[in-house]
Amino acid sequence: MLHAFIATAPALLLLAAAVHAHTGPMMRPARRMVGVGWAALAATAMAVAGIVLLVIHGPATTPLLGWAGLGFSWRLDALSVTMQMLVGFIGWVVLRYSAIYLDGEPRQGPFMGWICATLAAVLVLVSAGNLALLMVAWVATSLCLHKLLLFYPERAPAQRAARKKFLFARVADMALLMACVLLWVGYGTGDIGSILAIARQGGGAGPFLNIAAAALIAVAALLKSAQFPTHGWLTEVMETPTPVSALLHAGVINAGGFLLIRFADLLLLTPGVLALLAIVGGFTALFAGLVMLTQPAIKTSLAWSTIGQMGFMILQCGLALFPLALLHIVAHSLYKAHAFLASGGAVEQVASIPRAGPVAVPNGMAVAKAFGLGIVIYLLIGLGMGFAFGFPPKSPQSIAMGAILIFGVAYLIAQGLADSAPAKLTLYTAASATMTAVGYFTLQGLAEVLLSTTLPATPPPGALEWTLMTLAVVSFGLAAMAQAMFPLWAYHPAAAGLRVHLTNGFYANALLDRLTGGWRAAKSS
Repeated sequence: MLHAFIATAPALLLLAAAVHAHTGPMMRPARRMVGVGWAALAATAMAVAGIVLLVIHGPATTPLLGWAGLGFSWRLDALSVTMQMLVGFIGWVVLRYSAIYLDGEPRQGPFMGWICATLAAVLVLVSAGNLALLMVAWVATSLCLHKLLLFYPERAPAQRAARKKFLFARVADMALLMACVLLWVGYGTGDIGSILAIARQGGGAGPFLNIAAAALIAVAALLKSAQFPTHGWLTEVMETPTPVSALLHAGVINAGGFLLIRFADLLLLTPGVLALLAIVGGFTALFAGLVMLTQPAIKTSLAWSTIGQMGFMILQCGLALFPLALLHIVAHSLYKAHAFLASGGAVEQVASIPRAGPVAVPNGMAVAKAFGLGIVIYLLIGLGMGFAFGFPPKSPQSIAMGAILIFGVAYLIAQGLADSAPAKLTLYTAASATMTAVGYFTLQGLAEVLLSTTLPATPPPGALEWTLMTLAVVSFGLAAMAQAMFPLWAYHPAAAGLRVHLTNGFYANALLDRLTGGWRAAKSS
């Protein structure tokens, strides 16, 4: 049990770094920046050490510091060490980037301090072993991030977005607090490990309490992960420095998904709540994916991409693919951190590309054939090799997610075939599709093996799950086909109007603003 104390080290290191940064010079705190960088790197190293101890001694929870089953305790298991290593590494990258990006800012020192405080809160959240500590870290993460979102407080759009996010975050806080109270009363303890163990055995305080607690956890997760229709704030927090965007989209936004994965055993007792997650997540993924394609600004496009990716991750949770959802969090966090930090260079590269003449519109039948051929290539080569390597999907839910992946890669292959791309490029695309299939099933198999003792196995689907899977596969397939056929109708007058509506997200965010009374930032003096 004592080896579980290693889980406290990463958060304590970052908390000390936050205090260190706040006590230094406000502008160009050179020594402080070196110190916080080493603290983030040491936190990552402690997470790696936690993995070693986990393999040797197994999962454990520190002794409780509290009363009546509530208080502070840290949990060491496969989920917590995975998230700690991810948060520590991304935090180290963001802090190093911030040292150069904000050079010369009059409040660089406090900025670095608040980033360290946010990272420390997230590290406590992912390693909390008790409901009380989980709740404290959940709220602290939001409040620390709020300080970063208002780094330029004189900007009215920043005030507007931060206030909207603050409101939704408080609603999520209340939902999670009520869920924690229900679990504490119903299970007679605040120890998360004990609650999950009882739930995995089918016990608990009764169906009604389980459903109520699971529903409140789902609401908190949906609000935290900016799911439809409360997604608008994530697309508006663009007045903050780029490192904050990277930290938000690659780290803090995953808190909702982590919450669902942490309470996976409880959610499996409530199929209705899982169905709600699948419906909301799947719709959000489709909706945000289509809107993302119409955004002219790169950071706004990336924000819509994050909303869609979080929706897809919540869809995976709704289908009880919790190991795959954790894998999605890791992959998306690494990708999105790089995307935001490299966004400035990407804009310069695109601007330097010479403009070509009018683009020839491909033949409609050629596009349809290329899309179908892309699916066949992926099925025969990609999935065939995936099964041959011994990593077949172990559940129908996994097959459904693999089918959605097929449509995405088939679209890429169709672009090369329909546009009469060079044979070398077409072969390269097909090889990439094959490697994607092998990598998908390989990583999925590894995630299920490594997390088998921490997360529950995916249960056989019932009639409701089959309906949701069919609806998801058909919807994503139609969306991919429409995207492949887009060049054929892009210049039609009706398409121009549709593009305007898509660019504005079909005004869902504006409608929510009007229903809630509008969002007026205070006038600056």
